[in-house]
Amino acid sequence: FKLIFADIHIILGHPKTRAFVIHGGAKGVYEAIYHGIPMVGIPLFGQQNDNIAYVKAKGAAVKVEFITLSSTELLNELETVLNNPSYKENAMWLSTIHHDQPMKPLDQTVFWIEFVMHHKGAKHLRPLVQNLTWYQYHSLDMFGFLLACGAIITFLAIKSFLFCSQKFVKKGKKQKRE
Repeated sequence: FKLIFADIHIILGHPKTRAFVIHGGAKGVYEAIYHGIPMVGIPLFGQQNDNIAYVKAKGAAVKVEFITLSSTELLNELETVLNNPSYKENAMWLSTIHHDQPMKPLDQTVFWIEFVMHHKGAKHLRPLVQNLTWYQYHSLDMFGFLLACGAIITFLAIKSFLFCSQKFVKKGKKQKRE
């Protein structure tokens, strides 16, 4: 038994592909948008829910919950996507937006390489996180500060409680003596 995985780019690029049943992973969503293919999303976990929700909000997908999934529901949603032309139109609109770039990817790559060379490493574009110390990077300074605040508040609460309880105990002893 040999399982052959087909390249998703080839399948979605085929002119007879009319819909794509997808779990909602980012790569699959981008590929479907690139080719203008409407989707039936069955998100399982993580960001897949958000990805499908985004494409659904744009009108290029429908969402089916995995927990309540039945063959009838999947077939109905697939027929909805196939028979309603608005899903294809919206998917093509997203594809047009995706393809509309001011520069070709190779030209953009050459631009940024030349930019970095011209500005001697482009240190102004580097993230500021590189300037942090290791304990700041891991937020240990904030954790220590919050821990110290918590300890001080706890200490003051205990001292206040002990002070108040001693006052009440002394009053109770005085009343018993009299």
